[in-house]
Amino acid sequence: MLRDQRFRRLVTRHLRAFAPRPADAQAVAPGRRAAVALAIVDAGHGAELPGLPREPAWSREAALLLTRRALALRHHPGQWALPGGRIEAGESAEDAALRELAEEVGLRLAPRAVLGRLDDFVTRSGFAITPVVVWAGVARRLTPHPGEVQSVHRIPVAEFARADAPWLDTDEGEHHAVLRMPVGASWIAAPTAALLYQFREVCLHGRATRVAHFEQPRFAWA
Repeated sequence: MLRDQRFRRLVTRHLRAFAPRPADAQAVAPGRRAAVALAIVDAGHGAELPGLPREPAWSREAALLLTRRALALRHHPGQWALPGGRIEAGESAEDAALRELAEEVGLRLAPRAVLGRLDDFVTRSGFAITPVVVWAGVARRLTPHPGEVQSVHRIPVAEFARADAPWLDTDEGEHHAVLRMPVGASWIAAPTAALLYQFREVCLHGRATRVAHFEQPRFAWA
C-alpha cells in the first residue's frame, strides 16, 4: 500500500479536509503539552502479537508504529504507546513528534513527512496530547531506546479498521465510556486507543469523529 502513493494521497486529502480541535488553553497547565507521532510505515515483520499473522503477508500494506513502554519506567511501564513526549520550549507539536520518533525508535524524518494533525486529547494526568500524522515509508532500521522502549511493533492499519472496534465500556461512576481498541487477541487502552480510533475515522474514512470525551481506564490515570 505504501509503494503506490494512493494511500498517502488518501490520508493527506482527509487530513486537509479535517479541522483538528486544540485543547482549551486555560485547561492545560504550563509545561503540560505533549505530542505523539502516528507514523505510517510499511508493514511486515514486527507486529509479533498473539492473534496476528507471523508472516508478513501484508508486507505491501500500511502499518502504524507502536511501542511497549520500558518496564523500568516510573509511569505506565509496559503499556502500549505511540512515540512521543513533552513539547519543549520553542518547539511545535510537529517538531516534538519528529524529535521523539528519532529519540525513541531511531527513526529520523524530515519536516516534509508531516501530513497533518488530529484533535488534542487531554489526559487524566493533565497533559494535552497533540497527535501528528507522519509518513515514514519503509523505515527499515528501527532502534528502540533501551531506557524508554521495551519493544517496537508495526501494527497493520487494517487491524484498527476491524468491524468489532472500538470497544466501549462503562465504568461505574463515569459519565463517558472507556474506549479500547482491539489488536490481535489483546487490546490497547485510551488515550492511545482514542488516537488510533480517530486516525481510523479521519484518515481512512474521512469522518470527522471526535474522541476527546472518551474516558481512560483507571490504571492509566496517573
